Amino acid sequence: MENKKIAVVAVSGGLDSCVTTAIARLDYELAFAHINYGQRTQDRELKAFNDIADFYNVQHRIIIDFNHLAKIGGSSLTDYSMNIVEADLEADEIPNSYVPFRNANILTACVSWAEVIGAEAIFIGAVFEDSSGYPDCRPDFFDAFNKVINFGTKPETKIEIKTPIIHLNKNEIIKKGMELKAPLNLTWSCYQSEDKACGVCDSCALRLRGFQQVGIADPIPYNVRPKY
Repeated sequence: MENKKIAVVAVSGGLDSCVTTAIARLDYELAFAHINYGQRTQDRELKAFNDIADFYNVQHRIIIDFNHLAKIGGSSLTDYSMNIVEADLEADEIPNSYVPFRNANILTACVSWAEVIGAEAIFIGAVFEDSSGYPDCRPDFFDAFNKVINFGTKPETKIEIKTPIIHLNKNEIIKKGMELKAPLNLTWSCYQSEDKACGVCDSCALRLRGFQQVGIADPIPYNVRPKY
């Protein structure tokens, strides 16, 4: 780790952020940021975050509460009056699990911390495959946000958002994680359950389909494991 530049990694505790971490650590000293925003699986995601941080022996960790996202609502992840619908992987409309402008909120916190600790990069595990449902996962969004950072930080600050898996599909992400020996067994992706993953929400479906395409069993427990 000596003489490595510092990168802030936004770690939700999910598969994508775990593999992104494995990529980032090749070239950077890691600082982990986690956002609690009142999501249904907040406690389980926080456990996964700390488990992954322990696995990589990450000393610099910050946990930030963005409870305003739950107060704002508009997402089945934070509003219990809305039902999390079963996945339709062929749908092209924005699902109700979309948390309005969540990634922008996450990035603003990461940029603030990165500027304070002298980090030169922010890694986030956004995936373009998800972008038909989540507009803040598109490459153009991150290109625009890099411009915001340039205009909104000190002149000497040089921070770049990096999205190393954005053009990979889920099975390619899983293969990359296996190649880098990422602890995929420590991750949690389910939107609605904290003991066993439901297997039917959007996040579970994408994850299960990826493992099925690779031809190996997903190492986390599920209530059901549909064939996708």
